[in-house]
Amino acid sequence: MAKPLVFKLDGSDIAFDLNKVDRAKLYGYKDIEVLDEHGMKCEMATLADDGHTIIGRGGTGIGYLSADGLWCEKSQLRPVDLSGQALEPVPSSFTAPIELGEPVSADEYLEHSIRGIYAMETETVDHALIAKLRDGAIYKFAYSYRGGLEADVAFLLCNDAGDVFMAVGSSTAIEYIGLQQVAATVEEEVSDDESESDDMDFSMI
Repeated sequence: MAKPLVFKLDGSDIAFDLNKVDRAKLYGYKDIEVLDEHGMKCEMATLADDGHTIIGRGGTGIGYLSADGLWCEKSQLRPVDLSGQALEPVPSSFTAPIELGEPVSADEYLEHSIRGIYAMETETVDHALIAKLRDGAIYKFAYSYRGGLEADVAFLLCNDAGDVFMAVGSSTAIEYIGLQQVAATVEEEVSDDESESDDMDFSMI
């Protein structure tokens, strides 16, 4: 069984089991199979640069090269930011209880792009955290499944039926554009000669 995600609120812990909610579980899914003239299943292959070598599944890989074109082992690589400073990896959220702070507003939640939803199941139904979530509280915290260079933004919230969910996403970069100032229009003065030349001569019809 998967390791539970533990939260700490007001000095008390509560563990949740995660059950990912995806479109396949909600609406089902379909697969498209391509068969040859003999009814055998076709598989995707890659055509090499030479134009005649066919590389099947599992025949390609990823390598790391230095700026000089030399092969690098993954263990030699060090992540840095844009300024060249080393990045400190974040641990997995399952290694220790997640300390929850003050609830956030619904507006702050809506400022994020959510890409993953998890149904949270727990045997501790009388915990203070459950009561606050059902009263409409939303808690924000950093979440990382395996650990890595940076954590995602996650929210713990409850629906109208009292079910607890975790929403994982990232902050949405929104740029507000104001109304541009309308340029002042200046009517161009037209001379009498130009005005007469623009008039339609109905005798020509």
